[in-house]
Amino acid sequence: MAKKEAKAKKENSKNKKSFFKDFKAELKKVNWPTPKQLLNNTIAVVTIVLITVAIVFVLDIAFETLNKHGVDRIKGIVGTNQSVSEEATEQDREGEATEENSNEENNTENNTENKAE
Repeated sequence: MAKKEAKAKKENSKNKKSFFKDFKAELKKVNWPTPKQLLNNTIAVVTIVLITVAIVFVLDIAFETLNKHGVDRIKGIVGTNQSVSEEATEQDREGEATEENSNEENNTENNTENKAE
């Protein structure tokens, strides 16, 4: 068993060494940008990010303003509809009260006429 463990450790260390050798070889194959290319690419990315930020900011302000005015307008419409419906409800109540009073008066007159007969 000791021989197998020693052999496994030896292979493991070889694998680590070969991994780092292969890693270094792959990094040498990479086509690294020149400092000028790196600066140009960085400027392009930052510019695109700033343009995107500006567009999102403008759209956010626009939608917030539309939402605010739209909600106020809807509240105004709902408020006028509620006041109109409240007035109509009050008029209905008054009409019902008037009908009840006239019905009571008619009943009283009918009772009076019936007693007189």
